Amino acid sequence: MLYGSIEAGGTKFVCAVGNEALEIVERVSFPTTVPEETMALVIEFFNKHKEELVAIGVGSFGPIDIHQDSETYGYITSTPKLAWQNYDFVGTLKAAFNLPVAWTTDVNAAAYGEYVFGNGKGLSSVVYYTIGTGVGGGALQDGRFVEGFSHPEMGHMLVVPHPDDKFEGSCPFHGNCLEGMAAGPAVEKRNGRKGQDIPEDDPFWEIEAYYIAQCAYNTTLMLSPDVIIFGGGVMKQRHMVEKVHQAFTKLLNGYVKTPELDKYIVTPALEDNAGTLGCLALARNAELHGH
Repeated sequence: MLYGSIEAGGTKFVCAVGNEALEIVERVSFPTTVPEETMALVIEFFNKHKEELVAIGVGSFGPIDIHQDSETYGYITSTPKLAWQNYDFVGTLKAAFNLPVAWTTDVNAAAYGEYVFGNGKGLSSVVYYTIGTGVGGGALQDGRFVEGFSHPEMGHMLVVPHPDDKFEGSCPFHGNCLEGMAAGPAVEKRNGRKGQDIPEDDPFWEIEAYYIAQCAYNTTLMLSPDVIIFGGGVMKQRHMVEKVHQAFTKLLNGYVKTPELDKYIVTPALEDNAGTLGCLALARNAELHGH
């Protein structure tokens, strides 16, 4: 018996199968191009395991339609990736494999991976952000995703510009939202080079940490979670967590007492496996509940 996982990212798709213990058995990745091309590769990969495959979990870039009673449930909706706008993702999978499919956002899937196996294990309230090409956020309360008319778009919360930052933001919708100020492309646009090429002692990192700390501050006051996990390429800079802790402490100014910071604002225990493991765990749930 195998579970399938699809991490559908804006840059690449990562497909995997896992066994009953949710251990990854095989994993492949390919660039995100147009649906016909990319989905043909997805289907080809899972066809190899068709006999044993029992369910598939998908974490997709968005926005996506998550309402099971909606006519466009399982669709990628108003994405800036034009070829994928209004694309029936779940319908395409169901047509190829008549199996239960779990469907959520890429960042919800990573949040779920950390909740089941990582830094959210055993906690009732977990918030996960990815700070990379874009910024996305997902929250879990007692094992259920926090969502209403749609899934959260926490990456677009507004942030207050740092006094030394003259950058106006790169989000075409909101300018100086968190994504517009702190995602990878904003870092590169502002500095003329990618984050991994900026030295650790560059004063820019204090500015970056200020925005991520504002995100942690807003999240703390809105949701009071047990843990806030920051993943994504930007957080691979090991010095960032400490800088975020310092900026967060200043912003919060003793207003509420949070758990110890080195357990409260953390990076993912699963590193780059959070999304894949989350999708496998969601596939297992879908198989149990027959969605």
